[in-house]
Amino acid sequence: MFLRDELVEKAKGAEFDLLVIGGGITGAGIARDAVRRGLRVVLLEQGDLASGTSSRSSKLVHGGLRYLEQGEFSLVFEAVSERRTLMDIAPHLVNPLGFVFPVFESSRRGVLTIDLGMWIYDGLSLFRSPKIHKRLSKKQVAKVEPTLRNHDLKGAELYYDCSTDDARLTLETAIDAVHNGAVVATWCRVEELTHDERGRASGAVVRDRLTDERFEVQAAVVVNATGPWTDRTRRMAIGDTADPLLRPTKGIHLVVSAARLKVNNAVVMMHPEDGRVLFAIPWGEETYVGTTDTDWDGDPAEVAADSNDIDYILESVNYFFPEVDLNREDVVSTWAGLRPLITEAGVDESSVSREHRLVMESDGVITIAGGKLTTYRKMAAEVVDHAVDLLRLLGQAPVTMRPANTHREPLPGAIGWPEDDDHAVVAQQIRDVSEGHIDQATSALLTDSYGMRGVDIARRVASDPALAVPLLEGRPEILAQVDWAVERELAATLQDVLIRRTQLYFRDRDQGVEAVEPVLDRLATLLGWDDAERERQRADFAVEVAQARAWRTG
Repeated sequence: MFLRDELVEKAKGAEFDLLVIGGGITGAGIARDAVRRGLRVVLLEQGDLASGTSSRSSKLVHGGLRYLEQGEFSLVFEAVSERRTLMDIAPHLVNPLGFVFPVFESSRRGVLTIDLGMWIYDGLSLFRSPKIHKRLSKKQVAKVEPTLRNHDLKGAELYYDCSTDDARLTLETAIDAVHNGAVVATWCRVEELTHDERGRASGAVVRDRLTDERFEVQAAVVVNATGPWTDRTRRMAIGDTADPLLRPTKGIHLVVSAARLKVNNAVVMMHPEDGRVLFAIPWGEETYVGTTDTDWDGDPAEVAADSNDIDYILESVNYFFPEVDLNREDVVSTWAGLRPLITEAGVDESSVSREHRLVMESDGVITIAGGKLTTYRKMAAEVVDHAVDLLRLLGQAPVTMRPANTHREPLPGAIGWPEDDDHAVVAQQIRDVSEGHIDQATSALLTDSYGMRGVDIARRVASDPALAVPLLEGRPEILAQVDWAVERELAATLQDVLIRRTQLYFRDRDQGVEAVEPVLDRLATLLGWDDAERERQRADFAVEVAQARAWRTG
């Protein structure tokens, strides 16, 4: 067991080899890599783990087929190689997903051209894709995706990438770092960087946002891995004269019930207005659709879907699925995130490269910017390589270091996972261990969310059957997940539990509002909250809900 408050205490006044600012997928990856090499590591995150872009992506681990068209072969090769690695170290979270790429009479590329591109795509993965692509006739497409537009359809390509749970991939990466000795302190905002007598960054002044306490953290090397907040953090390091490194673009997704939009595979859509690529992706009892790509110059914390975004996506869905006729009332929820893309002059939003860039600031801070979810592990290793070089230059590197082996070592939920990747076997084990208190829907949820750690949750339920009570009637999420979130996953607020640990916020039409009181009751017991704190938590979550629903009145 490790609680968030205990880790914050470990950060106070301590000295570390490496301070990582940012608890998204890249920051978590850096912490995991660095601590596994033997460095003393602290990670500071101003909110919850993955509370920014890393829980608001398209939830795909993929090579990026459109990057092939842009000639970014090295990026595609790196991404498809990492896709294979992530399938190995996180098989419960990274799962093969078919993609149907329809070709119409009006399409810019014909079936043969698309097929050639698919062979290149499979070739770049050294033919280690989850499955090799195949061409579908018009009649075969109708069987595979019966609701897809059939008028003027020439055929389709069926190829394979992977889906993931981006929030939980980030979470398990950070948890593995903690298991190996890293200090991960959430809800701790870096307010200023400290510098030594030579002007080198030597740590940070931090404010615990949950207690309002300020403290200092000292480290030999500081890394800026703050995603859309990168330029703000750089200004802390080198002042307001720093030229912007990023061109953030907003991407939104909307969620609808699978009963309204049923897809068996991810369906690739070219928007009828501007030709931008969107996906309709199966997500259990829901389907989500996205994404947009528009410039954003506001506060990253305030990014949200607006009315135009919703109309833009619905227009594409109804063009490709004309019999479905989705409207605004069908939208269950939305999410919006910012891509921290590297600025490029004279390039439109959708054409900005997804390559990453490493910058050594004048005060020694290492900034990592750009990149994509799929390649986070490689990006992290590159950052740690530079940090180790800097530590050696300063004469402060550990005497002995070891390989991180992040490409081989499984994430926590994958330890003991079946070699044949059979989710059903794990789900059955969860039901058996729970002594009949966990049903099939919940066991499937626990398997896909927690992997083999779902068995540990089942043991808790067996010893205390009250933990099997659903958070919402008719849904599979249960009370045991709240306990687990606090005691094993650093959850410290109502938002942490409902938005990122259980994700009821996105799955439920009312954003999980009906679960607020029972979850608050449990959190108050676990964390010792009084009535005033309960009210603060309730109010903070209401702000999140209002932001997610703002487009309805916009």
